[in-house]
Amino acid sequence: MSVRTPGSAPDTGTGPTGPQAAEQTAERPPPPPPGDEVLAAIISPAGELRPGGLRGPGGRPVVDVRTLTRVLFERLAELPADAPERERVRAALIEVNIPLVRYAATRFRSRSEPMEDVVQVGTIGLINAIDRFDPGRGVQFPTYALPTILGEIKRYFRDNVRTMHVPRRLQELWVQVSGAMEELTVVHGRAPKVPEIAASLRIPEEDVRACLDAGRAYNAASLEAAQEHEGGLALLDRLGYEDAALDEVEHRDMVRHLLVQLPERERRIVMLRFFANLTQSQISTELGMSQMHVSRLLSRILTRLRTGNSWEE
Repeated sequence: MSVRTPGSAPDTGTGPTGPQAAEQTAERPPPPPPGDEVLAAIISPAGELRPGGLRGPGGRPVVDVRTLTRVLFERLAELPADAPERERVRAALIEVNIPLVRYAATRFRSRSEPMEDVVQVGTIGLINAIDRFDPGRGVQFPTYALPTILGEIKRYFRDNVRTMHVPRRLQELWVQVSGAMEELTVVHGRAPKVPEIAASLRIPEEDVRACLDAGRAYNAASLEAAQEHEGGLALLDRLGYEDAALDEVEHRDMVRHLLVQLPERERRIVMLRFFANLTQSQISTELGMSQMHVSRLLSRILTRLRTGNSWEE
């Protein structure tokens, strides 16, 4: 039972009064404006888009993005397909939900593409999501739009960015590996190692290594482009050297073709003389014949080889 002192107002049971009530009233956020006021704040009477009109004192938004998106979709559903206002409402939906596109684009910040290009591609996915969205299904628009935006960005990287073909399996696995790398970096405070990534995803380490190589295979480096970290040298200047033996490849192949036509003894003499670098005296000792006989055989063999004729006893 409440006790009322003389001169005090009767207790109506409606809650605290006085300074306490004023304080609670000040803390309570203002109710969102009606749908017509939302549209009037974001679209001027001249039909121009002004998304900054929904911000109150201190730059705080008067209406959250979800509410604004819902109101705009409701208005879009009321307009006929040929109404001039339809394009303005559609443009307002795109403008209001650009932060969702930027959020999706941050997942691809490790790629070599400029972030603004990725945002532009993601905006195409946002537009497609707006055109296909049905508010009557009871699904929040960000929940519906995010997979569409991510799919458009992934398709862009798959079809337009890579200059080298990478198997689709590795492309899909790269998404899992890159996500695991971010999580493990936060957990360990450093870049994760291949065995740690493999253990986290429960896949072989060979797949992780192949996936890491595929993830970097977006652009082909020019052999003639100068490398800044290599003192301005082109990649072609650091790949190798000119092999003088390349000029002898055809000659070696021709000699090999002629050698297989020699009898076993004569072929062995040639191999000992010109490949093992033995002298005629050493060959004669090796084969058990006179040095003079070795000399005559060598002369005869070389004559046959020079003329390209097969060996005849």
